[in-house]
Amino acid sequence: MTPLDPTVKSLLIDPYGTYAELRAEAPVQRIVGPDGLPVWLVTRYPDVRQALADPRLALDRAHAAPGNYRGFALPPALDANLLNMDPPDHTRIRRLVAQAFTPRRMAALRAPIERVAEQLLDAVEDTAGPSRRVDLLARYAAPLPITVICDLLGVPEDDRHDFRAWTDTLITPDPDRPEQARDAVRAMLAFFTGLIGRKRAEPADDLLSDLIAVRDEQDRLSEEELTSLAFLILFAGYENTVHLIANAVLALLTHPEQLATLRAEPELVAGAVEEFARFDGPAPLAIRRFPREDVTIGGVTVPEGETVLLSLASANRDPEQFGEPDRLDLRRRESGHLALGHGIHYCLGAPLARMETALAITALLRRFPALALGVPAEQLRHRPTMRARGLLELPVRF
Repeated sequence: MTPLDPTVKSLLIDPYGTYAELRAEAPVQRIVGPDGLPVWLVTRYPDVRQALADPRLALDRAHAAPGNYRGFALPPALDANLLNMDPPDHTRIRRLVAQAFTPRRMAALRAPIERVAEQLLDAVEDTAGPSRRVDLLARYAAPLPITVICDLLGVPEDDRHDFRAWTDTLITPDPDRPEQARDAVRAMLAFFTGLIGRKRAEPADDLLSDLIAVRDEQDRLSEEELTSLAFLILFAGYENTVHLIANAVLALLTHPEQLATLRAEPELVAGAVEEFARFDGPAPLAIRRFPREDVTIGGVTVPEGETVLLSLASANRDPEQFGEPDRLDLRRRESGHLALGHGIHYCLGAPLARMETALAITALLRRFPALALGVPAEQLRHRPTMRARGLLELPVRF
C-alpha cells in the first residue's frame, strides 16, 4: 500500500479541523491523493462554488492527462453515466431522467415514504428488546432510502439486500482485497442487465420501465447509457441519503439545544435539513474534475489535464460565507451551501433526498421522545475515506 499523504491522513482523522487549516494556509494546493497520484485540493467557498460551474473543468476522464488519473474502473455498461459526462451528452441524459424528480412525482412519493418510515420504526421497536438499544443506521437510516429508490425504479424486494452489500463494498473497498470490489461490480452489472431484460418483457409503472421505453421506442439512450443511468440513480440515491439522514440524527443528538428546538417547533424541519447538509453532509468532495486548459483557481494556476478535487465540506464551513460555521444552527439565515453541488451538475435527486430526510427525522422524533446516543460520541466510527462522510453504525437508545 502507498503511504498516505500527511494531508490525506489528517483529513481522515479530523476533516473539519484540517480543512480549516487548509483554507487559512493554502486554499488551493497540490497533494498526493489516496491512490498515490497528485491532485489539486480546493477548499474556500468562493473558489469551490465558481469551479463547480466552470465549463473548463470537465468530468469526462478523456480530458485527464496520461498517467494523471487512475480512478476506479467500471465496465462500459456502468460507466456511461452523468458523473463522467459533459455537455451535450450530459444535457441530453439529464433532461430524460429529470422526469423522475418533478414536483408532482415527489408529492406522490410523500405518503409512501411516511408509510415506510413508520413500518421501519415499528420494526425498530420490535427488535430493540428490553435494552431499548439499536443500530439506527442499519435499522432505519439505510433501509428507508433503499426502499424508496428501489420502489421508484422498480427493483424487487428480494434483490435489495444484495445491492446494499455491493454498494458498501464499492464505497469503502478493502485495499488488501481488491477482488471484492471487482466481484461487486460484476454482480451489479449482471443484476442490472437481468433486471432491464425482465422489465422489457413485462413493463411496470416505474421509472426503469419508463427509461427502457425511452431507449427502445424513442432511441434517445444507448444500451450502455440506460444501464449506467439505472446504476447511478440507485447507487447515488441510496448512498448519499443514508448518510444525510444518519449524520442529521447524530448532529441532533450531540446538540441537545437544537434537538429541543426541533422537537418544540417541528415546522422548522425543512430549514433544518439544509443546515444538516451544510454542517455535516454526506459528500465531502465533488466528483473530480479535469481542466480542459490551464485554469486559475484562487490565484493558483492548475495545469490542463490534472485532477481537481473541490471540497464541499470545507466550503460549507468557510467563515467568510457562514457565521460561526462550526456551530449547528437550525435557524441559520445564511443560505447557499454546496452540499448538493452547484451548476449543471447539481444533484438531480436533491428534492427526494431533502424530503426523505425531513420525513425520516420528523417520524423518528415523534416516535421516540427520549432518543439518545447509545455510546459516547467519541466512540463512533466513520467510514475510512475522504470521499464520503458516513458512519459505520449509529447506536442509539430510546
